[in-house]
Amino acid sequence: MTAFQIVTVYVALSLFLNPVLMMRIGLHRQKKKISLGDGGDADMLSRIRAHGNFSEVAPLALIGLLALASMDGSPIMAHIFGATYFIGRILHFLGMRGTFGQGRLIGTLMTVFTFLGLGLYLLYLVFVHGPV
Repeated sequence: MTAFQIVTVYVALSLFLNPVLMMRIGLHRQKKKISLGDGGDADMLSRIRAHGNFSEVAPLALIGLLALASMDGSPIMAHIFGATYFIGRILHFLGMRGTFGQGRLIGTLMTVFTFLGLGLYLLYLVFVHGPV
């Protein structure tokens, strides 16, 4: 697979995860009759923040992966960064949901390491690897 094909897999997975997070909010709103905000419901706030956090993080990760592919980065590196990002998001979601206690912390750390590593790799591609 090319780096672009690999990145497309992680874009697709992210496109599947986002509606799951949205639906969890919508279903809870219906159940608890909460129209706007969190209604003082801690579970609603957690669901809103899980979706909000994903919405804040996913675009940067995916833009970084697309930059990697556009710079002719290694397909293996695309998989490493893509998998670390996506698994981190799943673990964060499970931690926010209360299913996996350390998931939020581990997922956050995986995301931070993805961002730092991907940023360094992109600079390497620009300044060391040279033009494609």
